[in-house]
Amino acid sequence: WRIRSRILCPFTALTLPAMLQSLKGSLKLNKPTMMRLSSVPRVTLNDLINNPGSNKERKRVGRGPGSGMGKTSTRGHKGQKSRSGSGPHRAFEGGQTPLTKRFPKRGFTNANFRMRLNTLNLKDLQLYFDMGRLQQPEDGSPITMKTLVRSGIISRLREGVKLLGAGSEVLSTPFNIEVTRASMSAIEAIERAGGSVVTKHYNTLALRSLVHPEKFLVQPKVAHPPPRLMPYYLDYRNRGFLSPEIQLKQQLKKLGLPDR
Repeated sequence: WRIRSRILCPFTALTLPAMLQSLKGSLKLNKPTMMRLSSVPRVTLNDLINNPGSNKERKRVGRGPGSGMGKTSTRGHKGQKSRSGSGPHRAFEGGQTPLTKRFPKRGFTNANFRMRLNTLNLKDLQLYFDMGRLQQPEDGSPITMKTLVRSGIISRLREGVKLLGAGSEVLSTPFNIEVTRASMSAIEAIERAGGSVVTKHYNTLALRSLVHPEKFLVQPKVAHPPPRLMPYYLDYRNRGFLSPEIQLKQQLKKLGLPDR
């Protein structure tokens, strides 16, 4: 195998006879074998060709009757298989009631009602702060999802943003942020750096008006969370916007009083 690989290598600097002389002592080749190998010409790049059958010419149809594949292009006359398009789908059974309709469907899944949230890590936030593409507002207002979309850290907003704690060890910038959800590790890291987190629910219309307010003549009201999400936003551990602690902080801020 080693002899073949060295002989077929087009980049070797030695000619074949010289290479055989250098390998004669280690390989112990007899004289007839040396003579036969010495007569083999050196393989170069211009000698390399494809293996037979590796390249196959494409089938050219509709190029006249002489090829036997003209006019109807091997499709025949009329019928479903002669028309353009993909034809019947995979579950088509010739017109009879397909298997997917013959059997009943039972059961229930919540997969159709899940919330599709964009995930955002703390290391990405710190990177955008370091690049200057994200800044804390001077008036102390929180960074909203509109700011995240405008900065480019989120390219396509779905139904909200969930803040994750990956990269909490590199977070050093204090900031206030308002997102849909946040993990416990992300909340602890942001508050340890001197910032704050508020999780707030936005329905589809309210989220669209938040990100693109120029598209609304009158800003719609933000709907309350549905009953299944209400416990999450009433819990202060999640920094829900409906929790009594967050409501008290917001009222004290409106009145200009210091936060306790």
